[in-house]
Amino acid sequence: MFSPCKLWNNCKNYIYKNYGENPGTMLVHTGVIGWILSSAAQVAAVVFNDKISPEQKVFLIPQECADAAVNILSFYTFTNGVKYIGSKLTKTAKLRTEKLTELLKQSGHVLEKGQKRVDSKVYAGDWNFDITKLPNYKSDIADTFKPFRNGAEVITGLIGSVISSNLITPLARNKYAAIKQKEALGTVDKPEDNNKNFPLQKSMSILDYQKIASLKYHSNSSLKI
Repeated sequence: MFSPCKLWNNCKNYIYKNYGENPGTMLVHTGVIGWILSSAAQVAAVVFNDKISPEQKVFLIPQECADAAVNILSFYTFTNGVKYIGSKLTKTAKLRTEKLTELLKQSGHVLEKGQKRVDSKVYAGDWNFDITKLPNYKSDIADTFKPFRNGAEVITGLIGSVISSNLITPLARNKYAAIKQKEALGTVDKPEDNNKNFPLQKSMSILDYQKIASLKYHSNSSLKI
């Protein structure tokens, strides 16, 4: 028998297990889900809009789907990349708190002023240094490091999502739109080619296309994170 309480508990357990110690990852994934829902709503708006003719829908629906793919991919790639940089900076201890510095000094992993570097040893701040691999990580460092790393991932992920949503994604979308607009206008300029390939399809005039393109690609609406 279906139990809403059991479903809710399973959902909470899944979220805790997968995102309890990775809030930055949760931020990225929820942002992607938001883009997917927003894109689905835009496609549905075209499909069920009686004011758009069937000929225009044949053109608009594939473009909306491709536009959604560009939006989602650019958002995920950039935001996840920025979050990774934040995580890497904390793991290598290039970015660390005073307390973490003291803990690393106690275990001899901080190269202090005047100290000679040992070739076989990596120190805090080296790109291949990983604080989570230290022998005393779980016993001495983990409780201090985890909250700091999570905070750094959330901040960098948030910065990445804001930049992506308001700069990178619109630029990628507009670039793609310009390419498709050029292709479509080229097709409109050669109606004989259209008639050979699609004899039953009514051709679209340049004015019709410009009206659709202005409504679709020059809107100021965008998903905000």
